[in-house]
Amino acid sequence: MPAFLDPLMLIKTFGYIGLFVIVFAESGILLGFFLPGDSLLFAAGFLASQDYLDIKVILPLLFLAAFVGDSFGYFLGAKIGPKIFSRPKSFWFNPENVEKTRKFFNYYGAKAVVLARFIPVVRTFVPVMAGVGEMKYSHFLRYNFIGALLWVVGITLLGYLFGNTIPDADKYLLPVILLIVVVSFLPPLWHFYKRKKV
Repeated sequence: MPAFLDPLMLIKTFGYIGLFVIVFAESGILLGFFLPGDSLLFAAGFLASQDYLDIKVILPLLFLAAFVGDSFGYFLGAKIGPKIFSRPKSFWFNPENVEKTRKFFNYYGAKAVVLARFIPVVRTFVPVMAGVGEMKYSHFLRYNFIGALLWVVGITLLGYLFGNTIPDADKYLLPVILLIVVVSFLPPLWHFYKRKKV
């Protein structure tokens, strides 16, 4: 795993502020699609179980980052989305990601705002797509709240429980984080496989 994507290193280097910024960026800023959201939440929960972080601080902090990040993405899409999505392919922007997200959003509707939380790359683009598609903001807000709550609390507490219940959990942490990364990419890979078969 590249050093700049190592969740443990990121947390230990940048602390609470870094956690907030990374989760916010991955949730609502298009440049944040490459950030390690799922593994970062799990690692944060684990570090809280080892008393490196305070679980009572990171849960509301990361929920706020995810919730506000998605709202920012929504307004970004509503204001300048069409201009962004008409840009040519570059290192930072791939129109294929937009098209995949558009199909995901159209297929699942409003539920996509919740489901996308658990799918890397897609979770960065869905709130923007909701803004571009002029989804009613009060409707978006409800699903954004549910999605942020399930994603942040669910994965962070998994890391916390892992650290509190598994003896010598630190020995297994990196393999578990790598497994989380692999598993989180299975839904889009499965979707891609099914499309290829059709």
